[in-house]
Amino acid sequence: MGYEKIWREIRGIIQNSNLPEDPIHAENTLRWLLILKPDADEALKLSAFGHDIERAIEEKKVRREDYKSFQEFKMAHALNSALILKEIILKNDGPIPFAEEVFRIVRLHEIGGDQRSDLIRDADSISFFDTNLPYYFKREGVKNTEVRCRWGYNRLSDRLRPIVEKFKYSDPRLEEIMKRIIR
Repeated sequence: MGYEKIWREIRGIIQNSNLPEDPIHAENTLRWLLILKPDADEALKLSAFGHDIERAIEEKKVRREDYKSFQEFKMAHALNSALILKEIILKNDGPIPFAEEVFRIVRLHEIGGDQRSDLIRDADSISFFDTNLPYYFKREGVKNTEVRCRWGYNRLSDRLRPIVEKFKYSDPRLEEIMKRIIR
């Protein structure tokens, strides 16, 4: 089965996000997945690319202020993105087992828990530091950025932390935040 229609719809939604980093992050997360696992199957690739799709749909977007903790917010975000992807796959005649696997991986992408969801969690974490961090900082400021960076760094597999530790930022404030996180 070809998955072109599914990819096209997901790409179209992400390209229209109000967050300028969303299309960049989707492509970059997929790129990091393929660095970590060059033989990734279609479910992993689609999960990496579409894991944050709910952020691109304003009327379905999960809002941080609606949750008591950052972790609760991230879990709601993951579930929402998983539901949206499953719906798109099934609407475009994707196989049910494929839709269920993408749903499962994306639902767990913030925390991991098995080899496949851990891969997406790690690719997502690396991509945040690789592409999203300057955008996030501009929107959220020093305090929230430091909280988000600490959370993202701590969820990253220990063996992959050196990748993030090598990233450099043009803004010295981001360099300072990262020095505090990495210590």
